[in-house]
Amino acid sequence: MVRATQLLHPRREPVAPRPAATVLLMRDGPEGVELLMTRRSPTASFSPGAYVFPGGAIDAADAKAHALAARRPSQGDLLLTQAIAAIRESFEEVGVLLARHADGSPVTAREVAALDREAPFFEQCSAAGLTLAADDVFVLAHWITDRDLPRRFDVPFLVARMPAGQSPRADEAEQFEPEWVRPADALARHEAGRFFMVFPTIRTLQRLTRFARVDEVLATCAGDKPLWTSCPRGGLLRGAEARYMEHEMQFGELALVCPDGQMLHHLDWRTDEPVALLKNVTRLTAPNPGVMTGPGTNSYIVGDPSSGYLVIDPGPNEPEHIDRLWRATGGNIRTIVCTHSHPDHSPGARPLQALCKEKPPILGLGSRPTARTDSEFHPDRELANGERVVLEGGGATHTLHVVHTPGHAANHLCLVLIEDGLLFSGDHVLNGSTTVVSPPDGDMTAYIDSLDTLMAACDTFGIEFILPAHGHVIGFAKEAIAHLKAHRLQREAKVLAAMRAKPNGTLEEWVELAYDDVPQRMWPVAQRSLLAHVQRIESLQLA
Repeated sequence: MVRATQLLHPRREPVAPRPAATVLLMRDGPEGVELLMTRRSPTASFSPGAYVFPGGAIDAADAKAHALAARRPSQGDLLLTQAIAAIRESFEEVGVLLARHADGSPVTAREVAALDREAPFFEQCSAAGLTLAADDVFVLAHWITDRDLPRRFDVPFLVARMPAGQSPRADEAEQFEPEWVRPADALARHEAGRFFMVFPTIRTLQRLTRFARVDEVLATCAGDKPLWTSCPRGGLLRGAEARYMEHEMQFGELALVCPDGQMLHHLDWRTDEPVALLKNVTRLTAPNPGVMTGPGTNSYIVGDPSSGYLVIDPGPNEPEHIDRLWRATGGNIRTIVCTHSHPDHSPGARPLQALCKEKPPILGLGSRPTARTDSEFHPDRELANGERVVLEGGGATHTLHVVHTPGHAANHLCLVLIEDGLLFSGDHVLNGSTTVVSPPDGDMTAYIDSLDTLMAACDTFGIEFILPAHGHVIGFAKEAIAHLKAHRLQREAKVLAAMRAKPNGTLEEWVELAYDDVPQRMWPVAQRSLLAHVQRIESLQLA
């Protein structure tokens, strides 16, 4: 866990979210699924003027009305309470009632119109002999309002089929202008600036665009578990607020820099100045963007003025970048470490060392005989597996634990900042792409074994965040590594299937089958990892 003393921003307690429920009423339209949406009052305290689905806070009475509702055997008490709240809100806000009589016949539009939307809801339903059709309400998603907002809700997004014969009528107090809209159309109108929606609504609609019929949605939601759960995080991008879900590339960095949800961190890629991630960790991205490097190679500066600094991966021999590294540390560099010898990582080490008055040692693993000619690297001293490099001063200690991780390159290593549970992963784990494993210096079996080593390190050192050489910080470290391993093994299964489909095939023929989900322009690069998979498969078959 990151030390509180190293956080950039003062801790604060986000507002506690209030339980609520929202229901997406659906019908089959001529061009696919349509959803009922309404516009919130421009003076509403939450999401004013936004187009939303019916819903609101859960009342204490909702949990006491279970006897009035039908339920599925798998529908627990909480799900039932949420469904009841959604049914009540749907009636109060848009005049749609999900209910039936004792004989199973649905409530009619005339009966719904006879009910008073301002009077106590449950008493009216009981007096009319109605059973709430909570068993027809299913959970689609679970959203928790972003930590930075002053009003927060913990809300399931539920789905139900619009009752036949009923027509929505907005209450003209909280909700206005009910209309049926396809998810894709709502998104297009929002993009055009004519249909304002908040983040959870947008992301929910994006997930629903793939469904053609209401039955498909309901069948997908039949398991009584949300298809996703998210408490988004926000940052600043091009000067505007931007929000992200847990699976997106920016989420982990926002969780590291602003754990309590402060809307303060800029996500724009900068090569002209350092970006502080913690008080003791700064990133400076080299100006070498490209297909293989993404936004550029990340150099990391660990330490503080009292302890001095350690620079990880000084990057290519790019004079302006090297000068910025030197200036960011005030020249107080105690150690330079290269995670491996590739030309976008290690060539800057010697020029950076030369700038320093007290020449810091360059540490790492020397390039092996299998390395490419452009990847020659000879450190001042080789780092042993499990060795620790310590920075101390002013009462602060920053300890980096060395983990040998061959695979991407034979001399690859990672570093764990023990006190803060951070993994500097070099090219072994990237954000937004998988690393190339190119024989002979790259080895797929070694790469996958090293992933296991890193997962074990996550347990040993409590690693929560990964700081890769390319891309933003990655959160949920162990899960991210496990996902990466699963992806590699799934790819290997496709490689094996391609080899079996064309037993006398070439790499060019196999890549078309095994990497059919990758743009064709990337196939020449993919062939390198394909060869590594082929070699691994052949070695396993011979074992």
